[in-house]
Amino acid sequence: MLAKVEYGGVQKYIKIPQIDGNFDFQNFLIEVTDKFSLQAQLVTEGVLSLTDTSETEVDADTFDELVKSGVRNFKVGYRQYPITASLPDPPASPASMPDFTAQSPASSISSDSTIILPTTRNRKRAMKADLDRDEARKRVETALSSNPKGEEIIKEYDQTKTLSVGTRKQMVNILVAEMVETYGRIPPMHVRPTYALGIVTLFPYLQDPYSKRGYEHFYDPQANTGYLAWRLKTVQRNTHDGFRECSRPDFQDSPTTHRESLLTGDQLLGEECREALSIMRHSTDKSVVSEKTRATFDYRQKLVHDQDATASVLDVFPRFLDTAGLIEQDFSMMFGDHVSGRFLARWSSDFKHRVITECQSLPSSPYVDELLAASDLQVENDYGWDSDMSALLLLLHLLPPTSKGQKKTPKMSSAQAVNHVVRFIKEGASLTTFLDKVDARQPFLLCIGEQKKKIARFFIVVDQKAIPCNAQTSVAAFDVLFKTHYVFSLSYDEALSAFYTFIQTTIYNIDVGTTKETPRVKELRAKLLQDHYNVTNSQRSEHS
Repeated sequence: MLAKVEYGGVQKYIKIPQIDGNFDFQNFLIEVTDKFSLQAQLVTEGVLSLTDTSETEVDADTFDELVKSGVRNFKVGYRQYPITASLPDPPASPASMPDFTAQSPASSISSDSTIILPTTRNRKRAMKADLDRDEARKRVETALSSNPKGEEIIKEYDQTKTLSVGTRKQMVNILVAEMVETYGRIPPMHVRPTYALGIVTLFPYLQDPYSKRGYEHFYDPQANTGYLAWRLKTVQRNTHDGFRECSRPDFQDSPTTHRESLLTGDQLLGEECREALSIMRHSTDKSVVSEKTRATFDYRQKLVHDQDATASVLDVFPRFLDTAGLIEQDFSMMFGDHVSGRFLARWSSDFKHRVITECQSLPSSPYVDELLAASDLQVENDYGWDSDMSALLLLLHLLPPTSKGQKKTPKMSSAQAVNHVVRFIKEGASLTTFLDKVDARQPFLLCIGEQKKKIARFFIVVDQKAIPCNAQTSVAAFDVLFKTHYVFSLSYDEALSAFYTFIQTTIYNIDVGTTKETPRVKELRAKLLQDHYNVTNSQRSEHS
């Protein structure tokens, strides 16, 4: 005899075992755990609960009688237990997210004599989450294990703790095919995150530590985006049947978001502001220019965000064109010195060599090979960029431009996109002539010197005007280039959107969670940061 059982919104028919003519309750629960891929020990521990359609709990004494009376529909849940003074430690979750934020002093205080007991609701929620992760992992593992290519995917991950782009595509194709076969061409919305959760639970090093759930690059339930969603849309489109898109969340465009100053200090208004603008124009004292620029920050921000303004910010504040350091000052007023200094503090120590290592697996090309050689300090390089700039341009190859779905617009290569980041002219060439020929609307870094690896002067080019940099190194000059977008409210160059977004959220940690990121940005972050924190944890273990 068959019964219809619901678990987690999914219904399945399950055979009811009989012993000596009676329907056996315990064996039926074991059949349920097997059918839904749950842990069998949940039955022996008495964790599972069975209810009928009226939400009344069914036990061993009433089960046989109910079935014989015609009750065939049941629902599986989890029984609540009262809190006791002794609770087992929760199992370690393979999909738990590392905490990258510093703990507050209060959160680090503990006492050996203090026992903190979880509430029944929290314990039930944690148990449910562990069961959901276990079910999701088994679903993905089963789908991959039943496919010849799936075994290769698991083997590659076991050996490298990551997946190449081609292998990741194979995995997504296999899982979407299994999803469509099981649930139809348009799988229920609640099913799709299960596969994404299963991926990062089975392959924990693929998690994105900066996202809310860790698996949004595979499937974001709020935006209906990610690798699984994209593959599903392709499958649905190929079957010549439309689909409804879910509403997208509103993401902010970080560089053009209006921001107030975080630093205290009086801001000038009205006549005082106009007087300060006049003093700035004529003063030869850089400290006075810096002071007045700081005091007119709010006025300047209103100007750069005013779409009806007739004058550009560089016309009103021309001292940006001859006084280095003003861009860095404005950026620090927006975010504080701790955020302003993150790129210089983290690029060389945390990201540079990982980007270079990741690029060694890229398909060989003359341009990539040249950058890899230039990034190696042990290799003599007379013509290419220095090591830091080479590594930054290699990052652009890991986050290449996309065509944005516009068929009439040819896709730009990474090598072509480099000109949107940095350009070089030899010492002695006319800067005025160069600027007259510039047609780029977004800012880029201009390097002037005898060789690319030996730059004498750096400028940020905006609106065919050159803003001088105090920077002595290419990486410091790039730091100013990035900040220019925020100070003058300039959107990222379309070809560099993924490149700059990665730097914004992953290195500067600006607007994390509120900025739209491509799955490729999240995937790369997962690879680079997991490697970083694995090394850190390993070092801590050795010291302990």
